[in-house]
Amino acid sequence: MLSEAPPDPVRSTLVALLQQLNRAESINEGRTREQTLELAEMERLLSRFWAVEQGQVKVPVALGLLVRNGLVKAALPTNPGSSTAGPSRAVYQITAEGKAFLVEVQKTSDRIP
Repeated sequence: MLSEAPPDPVRSTLVALLQQLNRAESINEGRTREQTLELAEMERLLSRFWAVEQGQVKVPVALGLLVRNGLVKAALPTNPGSSTAGPSRAVYQITAEGKAFLVEVQKTSDRIP
């Protein structure tokens, strides 16, 4: 019996982040603001993800890697909603390249037929 190599925590976290961003975009199609997520939302969504929970990967670092590689875009919200004195928080959205990466991951993942 072949022993499986443990999953790469960084790659697994990158995929999990892209999946959450893709889900947000799909669920809220046509509503631009709702198609994005803030860092705090992503940290909350991935708080129970094994690599994050074990402290192997930090969500802001993984998100920065996705942005630098063009799989996610960051922007200031176009409609902050209120005129509070606090700074605007960046919002993040999956790009076409990020979607293509997710499709490729799904194609190459080891699935039982």
